[in-house]
Amino acid sequence: MPESSSGSSFTYRAFISYSHRDKAWADWLHRSLETYRVPSRLVGKQTAAGVIPRRLNPIFRDREELSSSPELGSKINQALAQSENLIVLCSPASATSRWVNEEVLAYKRMGRARHIFCLIVEGEPNATDRPGREAEECFCPALRFATDTDGRPTNERTEPIAADAREGKDGKANAKLKLVAGMLGVGFDALKQRELQRRTRRMTAIAALALGVMAVTSVLAVYALISRHQAVIAQHQAVVAQQAAQRRQKQAEGLVNFMLGDLTGKLNEVHRLDILQAVDNKAMAYFKSLPATDVNDAALEQRAKALEAIGTVRMQQGQQVAARQAFLASTRISSQLAASAPMDAARQMAYANTLNFIGFTYWDEGNLEAAQQNFILSQASLLHAQKMTKGSPKLDSQLATTINNIGHVHEARGNLNAAIAAYRSMLALLQSVVSDQPKNMDWKNLLGNAWDDLGKVELEQGHLDRAITDYRTDQNLREAMSAGDPANHDELNDLMVSDAILGRTLALYGDMQGALRYTLSAVDIGKSLVKFEPADTDNQDDLALYSSQLGGLLRQTGQVTAAAVADAEGVAIFSTLVSRDPKNSGWNRGFAQARIELAQLKLRQGDTGAARSSVDDALQLLESLRRTNASDPALALLAAQANLIMGEISAKQGDTAEAHKAWIDARTAVADKSISNDPNALAAVVRACLLLDDTAAARPSLAKLSAMGYRTPDFDALLDAKHVTYTVDPRATARINAAINEPVNPLKKPL
Repeated sequence: MPESSSGSSFTYRAFISYSHRDKAWADWLHRSLETYRVPSRLVGKQTAAGVIPRRLNPIFRDREELSSSPELGSKINQALAQSENLIVLCSPASATSRWVNEEVLAYKRMGRARHIFCLIVEGEPNATDRPGREAEECFCPALRFATDTDGRPTNERTEPIAADAREGKDGKANAKLKLVAGMLGVGFDALKQRELQRRTRRMTAIAALALGVMAVTSVLAVYALISRHQAVIAQHQAVVAQQAAQRRQKQAEGLVNFMLGDLTGKLNEVHRLDILQAVDNKAMAYFKSLPATDVNDAALEQRAKALEAIGTVRMQQGQQVAARQAFLASTRISSQLAASAPMDAARQMAYANTLNFIGFTYWDEGNLEAAQQNFILSQASLLHAQKMTKGSPKLDSQLATTINNIGHVHEARGNLNAAIAAYRSMLALLQSVVSDQPKNMDWKNLLGNAWDDLGKVELEQGHLDRAITDYRTDQNLREAMSAGDPANHDELNDLMVSDAILGRTLALYGDMQGALRYTLSAVDIGKSLVKFEPADTDNQDDLALYSSQLGGLLRQTGQVTAAAVADAEGVAIFSTLVSRDPKNSGWNRGFAQARIELAQLKLRQGDTGAARSSVDDALQLLESLRRTNASDPALALLAAQANLIMGEISAKQGDTAEAHKAWIDARTAVADKSISNDPNALAAVVRACLLLDDTAAARPSLAKLSAMGYRTPDFDALLDAKHVTYTVDPRATARINAAINEPVNPLKKPL
């Protein structure tokens, strides 16, 4: 039985009342309150709520009896009576829940209305007072209205004590502290300051631990090397010295592994990236100082894994060159281990994995040749291992990932047939793996990637209906996985990407409502991820890209003011990223794309000067990117889109010659590439031809687009301006409608 803060005897510190739809929030709150430790300087103090305890447990939240009882179960009534406080999770679901309302009424009838606390997790307080927004109400009637002396609801309004966990309000952390402050009878500011002091002490302790570990590691490393040197000089002490050196080296590497494992995790929790960087640098320096000879295989494997871990951290921080240095150091060891044991599948897989990472670093720099070389070497190592381990899901999934990477290189070079063959091969491997082990989330995630990659190539080949089916399958998988593990930020990131891609594809069919729905979801998820981990550049990159995509959709639907906000956010994020690493081709590509969309908005607003400045920046970025990767069709398409806008700007400024040249350049950019069936490329060809008043040249591409089912507001506006009649093939409409509405099955064969 807990020590009661009020001096009386209660079994539970609090009773959590909630709708089953808010179970995830209830789980979080229950866990947070039961594990919360009251700051020691407050424990034992007397407040209006009584003597402050050390802990807030236990917390009651059992609702199982309600499903079979017409009234509140005896266990629930007993728990309410034995609970010192009542916490109500407030949302539209709980506002309409009979049981939540009955629990609040029951607690009020006990004369404990002052001990009812609300946590708003969704909806709006008192929304029933706002016509048209009644469905957003988050307070149940028993919270909004007082009760009479007999415990019956009246018409007298009340204002419940509430903490607001929604984004943009108190947030989860502060909302929890407000609840705790209310239960303990202390001021929120006082409790917040105590929390900040405790966090500061914790960060200081971790920082001191990190620096201490690095110092000890350095001493041990130096001592180990000195011992080895002495062993060479004094042969008669060789055995003893070598054993001592190995022991100290083992201790040093154990500390390094702690630094790269547990300590890195703790530093990530408190966002001490400065110390994390120092830890990685110290570990790298240590490993470089050690010889690759005279060390057993187990130590070498440990060293290779540690170096790979350093590389992955640096890659996440956007430091591609530093990441590659770590991966190359790891590969020098893993290749030696793989060569010494060619029949050891695990070693082949470890070697292949690091080769993939090296390929990623080259991919991010736009060096497709070097990326493909490393991916092919990785594939060869895995195919060799596959011969020795028939039916290994882990190996098959790793092989599928490598084949996927090779497919990406083919796609970037415009070799779509080779790319789609790779993606279908990847999909078949993963369908087999997931079919055998359907609960493995990692493999389900890879299966989603396979559907996404297949959809991209289907779209580039002009199969809009197939692309929508593939993207819907991927999005359905992501949504289910994220719902099953809402705290998993990796799953949330994947859902964000699939939402954005599906939204972008639906827009090509003219389904602007669906396009906006999914794109808004992607942007909202992106903002939450960036807020959670501001140093993760991948999340920033995604948010910038999808903000720009949202801006384009809003502009096309006439929401110009909102479009300006979204475009500005995308450009600002890309500007920061590119200034951090000007050689990152992915960021430069995204920055150019955002600049093109901003130019279209400025042109619509009549600001031709700002539009020209923005598209000039985009063209300069694209020119630089195409110098190192002239075969990339996506870059050619972006260049065409930029020149189309440049021509329109020049035409509005009265320079018809420059406008004509820009439109010719746009048509040439897409006509010279093997992307003739990509609806975006076809639309660019049509747009260039119509702007050049060459309607006859536009007809073949218009026919293809009609057969695909292509239609966007931008496209329709140009056709209307040029008085060109265009209708979508009804058969295409039927196929796409079926693709949008049919049930999805990730294990089916693709069309």
